[in-house]
Amino acid sequence: MMENYKHTTVLLDEAVNGLNIRPDGIYIDGTFGRGGHSRLILSQLGEEGRLLAIDRDPQAIAVAKTIDDPRFSIIHGPFSALGEYVAERDLIGKIDGILLDLGVSSPQLDDAERGFSFMRDGPLDMRMDPTRGQSAAEWLQTAEEADIAWVLKTYGEERFAKRIARAIVERNREQPMTRTKELAEVVAA
Repeated sequence: MMENYKHTTVLLDEAVNGLNIRPDGIYIDGTFGRGGHSRLILSQLGEEGRLLAIDRDPQAIAVAKTIDDPRFSIIHGPFSALGEYVAERDLIGKIDGILLDLGVSSPQLDDAERGFSFMRDGPLDMRMDPTRGQSAAEWLQTAEEADIAWVLKTYGEERFAKRIARAIVERNREQPMTRTKELAEVVAA
């Protein structure tokens, strides 16, 4: 974990102003991250207001647990289960606003141990929640060449997706990749 990392939330005021916070409202920050949006929302809520935050990243959950505020609660899970979280808390029809700041955050990219960076070597992981599901290394070792190419083309908009997928599969046959540097070298070749 990057203990002393200072994250600056981009478009903080603009995003929160778009919620038009009511002091007694109930809001959801569906991507807590490092808490920039949540802290600003809390600063605008009155005593009766509530904020439910969600994140699947254990590091984000650790940051959220430092917020000692009875109006705030955090859920460790994906925002895609938002409907379940709202129903479980009997909040259907009571939510005044939802904020989602989608994508990988700077702390995740900058921490080589998270496995998202190609600038610094780290484990080939790339999971938002490293305690759940397959790592990128595990998936790349078992995925079909066509599936790898599809992911690279569809999500990475990579025009050389088939060539890169073939190189990944061939490299994994020789010796399975476990590091981001290894994948970067295969992609760059």
